[in-house]
Amino acid sequence: MTATTEFGLPTVVVTPGQETSTTMTVRNDSDIVEAYEFEVVGECAPWTGVEPERLSLYPGTSGEVTVRLRPPRSPAVRAGEVPLGVRVLPTERPESVAVTETTVVVEPFAEQRAELVPERRRAWRSARYHVELLNAGNTPVAVTLSAPEVDDRLTCTVPQQPVTVEPGDRAELELRVRVGKLLWFGKAEHWPLRLDAAAVAGGDTTRHEPEGELIQLPVLPRWLLALLAALLALLLAWLLLVRPAVRSAAREAADDRAQEIAQAEREQPNVEQPAGQDGRQPRQGGQGQGQGQGQGQGQEPGQERPGSGIGGGRQSSRTIEVHTAAGQQGAGTYTVPDGKVFRITDIVLGNHQGDEGVLTIAFGDQTITPIALETFRNQDYHWVTPIDIPQGAAVTATVSCGRPGTPASGQQAADCFQVVNVSGELGDMPDDN
Repeated sequence: MTATTEFGLPTVVVTPGQETSTTMTVRNDSDIVEAYEFEVVGECAPWTGVEPERLSLYPGTSGEVTVRLRPPRSPAVRAGEVPLGVRVLPTERPESVAVTETTVVVEPFAEQRAELVPERRRAWRSARYHVELLNAGNTPVAVTLSAPEVDDRLTCTVPQQPVTVEPGDRAELELRVRVGKLLWFGKAEHWPLRLDAAAVAGGDTTRHEPEGELIQLPVLPRWLLALLAALLALLLAWLLLVRPAVRSAAREAADDRAQEIAQAEREQPNVEQPAGQDGRQPRQGGQGQGQGQGQGQGQEPGQERPGSGIGGGRQSSRTIEVHTAAGQQGAGTYTVPDGKVFRITDIVLGNHQGDEGVLTIAFGDQTITPIALETFRNQDYHWVTPIDIPQGAAVTATVSCGRPGTPASGQQAADCFQVVNVSGELGDMPDDN
């Protein structure tokens, strides 16, 4: 050994962010003049220096150097005891290296930052937040989150267990905020949030109060209410103004059309219309087209029509039913009684099953019309000039059944079934004298 070294203090207490110094004595035990250089080793080396950096001593003499400690205020400098070593390097005899050690006690300091993330949320009733805590101190802390009650209509759900945060680390504590009732319409309501984050390090407690806000939105926004009001106004305008005007215009148009039809009917006797072979004018109603042929000849106005001398006439109606098996032909008739004449003005045809085939109507020996059954379910024919059927003559309905149809019951019928109703005036035959 060429040197003896000793620290002035056995323990050095330092405060992060501040400077602390101590002395170290160096004695030259060699027989030559020696120069010594110094090197700090250990965890304290980044923030510890020796002044002066080089010390020259004569044999048997001693000198002091100052050891300055400047720990930064950072989580990297953990609180507690840290060993400090200084290596003494002789220049002339570098193999005779000496290391002097002492203990550095780093005092704890607390520095935390807590904030609510996000600070503001918009929701109908509930929202989720988290409190972000940064431990910028040099000791671990146990963080407990609580929410002081500021309004009984607002509830906050926070973690029940404390969370430990190491120096330099971050922690997130989840919480849920809920409003008691929905806000259906109106302005948005603002709910302030104030939390209490207690950070305990050792026996010291540091409190933080992060703040934020919950904006409760109405379920029905203003623009929707305005739209509903506009639609309601349009509906009322339609009911009170437009609809009555439309109905009135439709009624007037219908009245005008009715007047035109009535006027045309009044003028019809004076208008010459085309006639059939016998001069009679058929009228058709219902779904299809019908035609009729009478037995007399057409005549000019003022001339006597055949059968005009019939007396004691009264309205009469006869129904003919025809049942026909598939692929066969069947007929039904009505014969005019003796001494009578039947002046037919209307016939109504019924094919309620929707059968397929051909229906032929004949008055006496004259065929009036054949009709395909599949083209109608109900059909009616009318004549302005009656068709006279004399005594002994028959109204005949002949059916050629191709395929029975399906009635409303949903089951296909066993055979075809048609109904023919003829109406008119049944009166006495005119006296030849």
